[in-house]
Amino acid sequence: MAEKRVWKILSNFITGILFLLLIFMIFVVVSSKASGGEPNFLGYQLKTVLSGSMEPTFMTGSIIAVKPVENAAELKKDDIITFKESEGKLITHRIVEVIKNSDQTMFVTKGDNNEDKDSNAVMSQNVVAEYSGFTIPFVGYFMDYAKSKNGTALLLILPGLLLLAYSGITIFKAIKEIDQGKGKDAQGTV
Repeated sequence: MAEKRVWKILSNFITGILFLLLIFMIFVVVSSKASGGEPNFLGYQLKTVLSGSMEPTFMTGSIIAVKPVENAAELKKDDIITFKESEGKLITHRIVEVIKNSDQTMFVTKGDNNEDKDSNAVMSQNVVAEYSGFTIPFVGYFMDYAKSKNGTALLLILPGLLLLAYSGITIFKAIKEIDQGKGKDAQGTV
């Protein structure tokens, strides 16, 4: 009897994990597609780190959470910002100097792992977001894969198939237990 109870608890746990995995995959894929890139979660954008310029603060392949900046003029030295460089390319580096001219604020930035400062100062209107301090290592590789056609298909289909297969196994075992119970009842009546 205790064995059945343990199996039921384990079964419910596995079903819950597979279901949460499916929901998470749907969220990641739909959010990535809707935003045209990285997903958004609770007002934060999740960005994939593609280079080692900010190591050891965050490693290549990590994802970082950044908060959109409303007033870039309030940023200060040592803040980590995400900004637009040429042709819409986004870079995340640390502010090493703030330059304030009459009505214009510019930032001199540098990657923590770079020896030199970035060659061009960043104008405040090119600042997109500020790093929140939240990093998950290596998940960025997964997020990049999720954005590809094959990744999208696999990440939507695979958890669903796993959930269906596990449900099929659970149903098969339940039917087997019912059949065994009927066999015992038939033997007892003879």
